[in-house]
Amino acid sequence: MKATEIKNMTEVELEAKLKELKGELFNLRFQHAINQLDNPHKIADVKRDIARVMTVIREKKNA
Repeated sequence: MKATEIKNMTEVELEAKLKELKGELFNLRFQHAINQLDNPHKIADVKRDIARVMTVIREKKNA
């Protein structure tokens, strides 16, 4: 997900996206633990997306 896409979202959409990404991260970790994950780099990508969303949320709250 691009940073520009995230910055254009509202706070409600950002909170929903954060919840969705955290659920996806949980599922990826679970798949990785039972050796069903095809691309382990996907975990790092989702973590970066979570960090981006959290950063934008923090910026919007401080503004």
